[in-house]
Amino acid sequence: MAQPLFRRSASLILLAALLPLLAACDRGEERAALPDPLVSVATVRTIGMTGDLSASGRLIPREEVAVASELAGYRIARVLVEEDAVVRQGELLAELDDTLLRSQITQARATLAQQQVAAERSREEARRVAGLDNQGVLSQEAIMQRRLAARSAVASVEVAEAQLNDLLIRDRRLAIRAPRAGRVLERAARPGDTSSAGTMLFTIARDDLIELYAEVPEASVGKIAVGDPVRVTLASGEALDGKVRLRGARVDNRTGLVIVRVALPVNRALRAGGFAKAAFKGTGAPARVVPERAIKFDADGASVLVVGADQRVRRVGVRTGRRAGGMAELLAGPPDGARVVLGGSAFLLEGDKVRVAPGAAR
Repeated sequence: MAQPLFRRSASLILLAALLPLLAACDRGEERAALPDPLVSVATVRTIGMTGDLSASGRLIPREEVAVASELAGYRIARVLVEEDAVVRQGELLAELDDTLLRSQITQARATLAQQQVAAERSREEARRVAGLDNQGVLSQEAIMQRRLAARSAVASVEVAEAQLNDLLIRDRRLAIRAPRAGRVLERAARPGDTSSAGTMLFTIARDDLIELYAEVPEASVGKIAVGDPVRVTLASGEALDGKVRLRGARVDNRTGLVIVRVALPVNRALRAGGFAKAAFKGTGAPARVVPERAIKFDADGASVLVVGADQRVRRVGVRTGRRAGGMAELLAGPPDGARVVLGGSAFLLEGDKVRVAPGAAR
């Protein structure tokens, strides 16, 4: 009885050892019967890597134009514009009361007329003594007095004309006009106030141009060039396209930041003093890139699956750098022209043979 029992046990052990082999053979045959998996691939290529630098700052007028009265002591009669109004160059903003000036101009004109009459009489008297020098008709002293009186009368006319012109210039200055076109940022003028020379009445943003003063770390300024495109997002969520107009020449001692001025299109949504964010999209140094979805991460780190000339895949470790626009920079990895698998890499093993989808490489 012992011998048949021994043979049966040996048979069971042999069968247990063969079962995995048989199953593996079955799976291999089943896998061999399936078509090679179809994959999409992308080509490793070198491009100008778009930067992903972002910064924030305040909206500031490119140039503020201060409008002040050149005259002192005149009452403001009318104010014709409000804050946020868009004005043209030369447009009337306010008027000063001309009541006092009218009477002064009338008096100056009368004085000028008197001086002109006196000058005409003096010229006539000087003309009468012409040629009478040393003739004994009049003393030489009397002759010289008439000639000097004529010259003095002419000078008096010129003084009266200058005084009248000064008043006429003042009369023109009673109208406060916009020196440049733009948007009124501030209105300090009030009807009834007395003007003071040099006191600001209005502030205008020239040509309604508002810029973003983006605060950029000193280490990142070198990545930005004048003319680079910038996407600016306002506090309201509205986005505008701008360009770098100027890089600051000074680093703030306290913050270590540099002001980068971003020119923006004229837009009524832009408010001086408002907050906005900027995403700089300037083209930087050339970089080897692949789509981000081609990179997979596991316990061994980041890698891509490269499709060889024999249509078989192999794993290649990579080290990534900047990321922007769905692309990742390869600091280490496969060379330019290598084909990397985009999707389905989780189901592929080292050495698997694949079929590349037509037109997938790019």
